[in-house]
Amino acid sequence: MNNNLYNYILGIADNSLILGQRLGELCGHGPSLETDIACTNISLDLFGQVRSYFQYAAQIANDGRSEDTIAMLRTERQYVNVLLVEQPNVDFAYTITRQFLFDVYHYKFLVQLQKSNDATLAAIAKKSIKEVSYHLRFSSDWIKRLGDGTEDSHNRIQNAVNDLWAYTDELFHQTPADKTMIAEGIGVDTLKFKDNYFKEATEVLIEATLVVPDLEYFQKGGKEGVHTEHLGYLLAEMQYMQRTYPNMKW
Repeated sequence: MNNNLYNYILGIADNSLILGQRLGELCGHGPSLETDIACTNISLDLFGQVRSYFQYAAQIANDGRSEDTIAMLRTERQYVNVLLVEQPNVDFAYTITRQFLFDVYHYKFLVQLQKSNDATLAAIAKKSIKEVSYHLRFSSDWIKRLGDGTEDSHNRIQNAVNDLWAYTDELFHQTPADKTMIAEGIGVDTLKFKDNYFKEATEVLIEATLVVPDLEYFQKGGKEGVHTEHLGYLLAEMQYMQRTYPNMKW
């Protein structure tokens, strides 16, 4: 098994898996019917992408693992998603800010992944980028609407930005697997678009009349399996059926 490629795929897919699960929690609880359906559809988009990644990971492992076991039967420390995507749905402002900060990164990442020397990853990126371009438009529009809306909506979105901005730098932290795949022309060198990420995110926030936090320290650890307390609760709910009824088939 190519461990570096397997771990690299997990690093991509776990972000979408955990964010998709967070968005799924909102089904039936959105601020309006249209927005509720939109968030649910984004969640389904992310899960669809995750299936493609995990099917490929299972093929690489070639040891009996399936997309389901990879997704559902790992322990908390075995998930390597960034801390940003596991943050809870405090309110809709937090949900949409978390989505926006990830979407800016995700779109730029997929643009580059389309150029991967790995044909399977390139194909997944080409299919996924159409969906993620919509995700980015959706979250960007909501940032502007809430930031330049009422006093209450402005304050709520500013609070969310203040709290979640600290998790953005980890998006660009490179693990040993990342560095190996970059050297082989398979992975994306995210450092090449880091400055552009912060420039674009900042421009949207300023247009929304929001203040961009000036931080010297950023939170990290998720890519090494060191997570916030929130992930354990999320996994307990997400994995319940698989762990209660082992080898269950629909």
